[in-house]
Amino acid sequence: MRVFRATLAVLLAMLILTRSALAQDVVYIQIEAKPSLAEIQTRLQAYSATLDDVNGFALGAGWYGIALGPFSRSRADALLISMSARGVIPRDSYIASPAEYVQRFWPQRGQDIQESVQNTQTSSLTGQNDVLSTPLQTPAIDPGETLAEARASEKLLTRADREELQIALQWAGYYRSTIDAAFGRGTRRAMTDWQAANNHEATGVLTTAQREHLLAQYYAILEGMDFAEVYDARAGIRMDMPLGVVRFDRYESPFAHYESISSLGARVILISQEGDRNTLNGLYEVLQTLEIVPREGPRKRGRSGFRLTGQDENIVTHADVTLQNGQIKGFMLVWPTGDEERRQRVLARMTRSFVREPGSLESTILGTGNPAVNLVSGLRIRVPRLTRTGFFVSSNGDVVTTADAVAGCGRVTIEQDYDAATIAFDTMSGLAVISPTDGLAPVNFAQIAPGFARSDSEVAVAGFPYGGILDAPTLTYGKISDLRGLSGETDQIRLVIEALPGDAGGAVMDPSGVVVGVLLSGEDAARRLPAGVGLAANAMAIQQLLAQAGLRAEERFGGTHMAPEDLIYRARDLAVVVNCWD
Repeated sequence: MRVFRATLAVLLAMLILTRSALAQDVVYIQIEAKPSLAEIQTRLQAYSATLDDVNGFALGAGWYGIALGPFSRSRADALLISMSARGVIPRDSYIASPAEYVQRFWPQRGQDIQESVQNTQTSSLTGQNDVLSTPLQTPAIDPGETLAEARASEKLLTRADREELQIALQWAGYYRSTIDAAFGRGTRRAMTDWQAANNHEATGVLTTAQREHLLAQYYAILEGMDFAEVYDARAGIRMDMPLGVVRFDRYESPFAHYESISSLGARVILISQEGDRNTLNGLYEVLQTLEIVPREGPRKRGRSGFRLTGQDENIVTHADVTLQNGQIKGFMLVWPTGDEERRQRVLARMTRSFVREPGSLESTILGTGNPAVNLVSGLRIRVPRLTRTGFFVSSNGDVVTTADAVAGCGRVTIEQDYDAATIAFDTMSGLAVISPTDGLAPVNFAQIAPGFARSDSEVAVAGFPYGGILDAPTLTYGKISDLRGLSGETDQIRLVIEALPGDAGGAVMDPSGVVVGVLLSGEDAARRLPAGVGLAANAMAIQQLLAQAGLRAEERFGGTHMAPEDLIYRARDLAVVVNCWD
C-alpha cells in the first residue's frame, strides 16, 4: 500500500508538472482592449466575422479585452508576425499569458453575454473573490485540422488570399507557375513540397495553421516596417503604410508627401486631384521628368490610368495612378535599389490596401515648375547636364550639333522626347552628328552652301540661348568678320555676334536661309572668347562630317533674301534643342 501511495504521489506530481508546463506553453494574442462593454461587443462581432479563435475576456477594473487563441507559443509568434504584417490585427498586438485574463465571456453558449459580464462586475463590486480566485481553465491546444476541415477552410479564402499564398509559395521556391489564384496541380505540388520541408503531413492542402506559418515566413522580412492604416482625409485616400520608415511631411497639390524618417531613405507620395483624361496624360508626362522617377523601367498607360516603374543604381520608384469619376488618385513608392525582396512585399501590401475615399486635393495644373528651382509641387525635376542647339540635315531627323553637346553623356536627346545616338564625332572641327533612335520626320532640313561664305556678309544664328525654356528658337544677328579661325584655321569662320552658350550648335544662315556654318562653343577649358566674337565651323567642315556619317548634304547657293518673318519660320523648321544627360 505504501508503495502504491508513493507511486500515486509521483504520478500526481508528474501530472501536475506536465499540466503546468502545458499551461505555460499556451498563450493568446492580445489585440484590443476597451473600457466599454457595448464597444467591445461591437468589436468582437467585427473580428469574429473575419477571424477564427476570437475571445472576449473581462480584464478587471471595468476593462474588457479581445484576444486570439489559445495557441502554442511557437504558433502564436508566427501568427503575430504574419497577421500584424498584413494588417489583419493592430500592429501593437502582443503575446499574452492566460494569467492576464479574469474570465472569458465570448464566445459562450447557453448563457447571455450581458448576464455573464454583469455577474463578473457584481462580484468585483461586492468584494466577492469568486471570479478573481477562480483560475482560468486552460483549453486544450487544437491539434490541427483534418484534411476535410482544411479543404473546408480553404474554400473560404478570397481570390486575394489565394494569390497571396501562391506568391508566398513562389517566394519560398516551391511554386514556379502563374499567380492566378487557381489551386491546380502546380499549386498542389508546391503545397505538398512545402509541407514536407516544414515537417507537416504532405497532403497538398494547407491547414489554417500551415497557411499562417507560410505567410509568417513570407512577411517576416517586414519586421520593423510598422505597417498601419493611414486615412488621409484631404487626399481622400486610405491605405496601409510602413510608418516605421515614413511620416507625413506636407501637402503640395496634387501630392501629399510622406518623407523618410530612417536611414532606408524610403518615401511615399500620395497623388490626388480632380481631372479628366487630359489631366491624367499630363500627369503621366510630368512624373517622368522628375528626378525620383528614373528613366529605365516598364511603363504602361491605359485610358483610365497608368503604372510605371523607374530604376537606376540608387532608387526604384513605382507609380500607380487611376482616373475614376473625375478624380485622379494613386501613389508613388520610392525605395532604395538592392532591397528588392522587401520592396516587393511593401508594394504589394500598399497596393492591396489602397482605398479611394471622398475628397481630393485642390486642382493644380502641373507644368515644368519654376525654372530657377526646377521643382514641380515640391519634387525636383530631372535636368540635363548640358543644353545646346542643333539643326536637322536630313529627312530622317539627323542633326548636326557641337561635339561638346554629346561628349561624355549618358544619354542624348533631341527636344527631350527623342533619344539619339552619336553617329559622327570630330574634335578638330568641334562638330557631331546625332541620329534619333526612333522615327522622327522633320518639317524641313538644312540646305548647305557648297562654297565659301563672303566676308562682311550678314548672318543669323538660329539657337536656343536660354536652354530650351522658350518653345521657339531665337534669331541672333551678326556678320562674318573673317573667313578663317583665330589661328588661321581654314574650316572656321569668325563672326561678330552677341551669342549665348545655348546658341552653340545653331545653324549660321545667310539672308536667303542657306546654312553657311555651325556656331561653336565660345569657351572651353583653355580659352574664352571676348564679348561680341564668335567662331563657327564652315560649310566645308559640315559636309566632311556628314560624309563621315554616311550622309549627303543638300546643297544650295544663296539666293533672294528672305523677309525677317520668313527667316524666323525657316529657323523654327530647322533648329532643335539637344540635351546631354548624365
